[in-house]
Amino acid sequence: MSASEIESDLSADERAGLELIRETGGIHQSDFWKKLDVSSRKGSRIAEALEESGLIQRSDTVYDGHNTYYLEPAPRDLDFSLLMAGDMLSPFIGEEEVDAQADAFSQWMMNLAYEEY
Repeated sequence: MSASEIESDLSADERAGLELIRETGGIHQSDFWKKLDVSSRKGSRIAEALEESGLIQRSDTVYDGHNTYYLEPAPRDLDFSLLMAGDMLSPFIGEEEVDAQADAFSQWMMNLAYEEY
């Protein structure tokens, strides 16, 4: 099941929690439930559900002298297929300027034109 399919099955609270974690880049669970305006118990259930679905990572930490979890977005699988033409990587990668007359660019464009979908 893809991440987008998993996300479409989330409850409204889980979706709001995931959005908060992604917006902040990471948040302590003790702040998470407060920002969501839910009980600590419900916040824990949301965090557990998001972790079980693979959308976030939870790690033990101490924050303000209390044991809690740090919640952060799980790394996403990147799709490089849009940068590929056949087995060639786009010449735009790693270059500040691409010469439209360069052989590498021309070959990449030709491979792109002949690719079958």
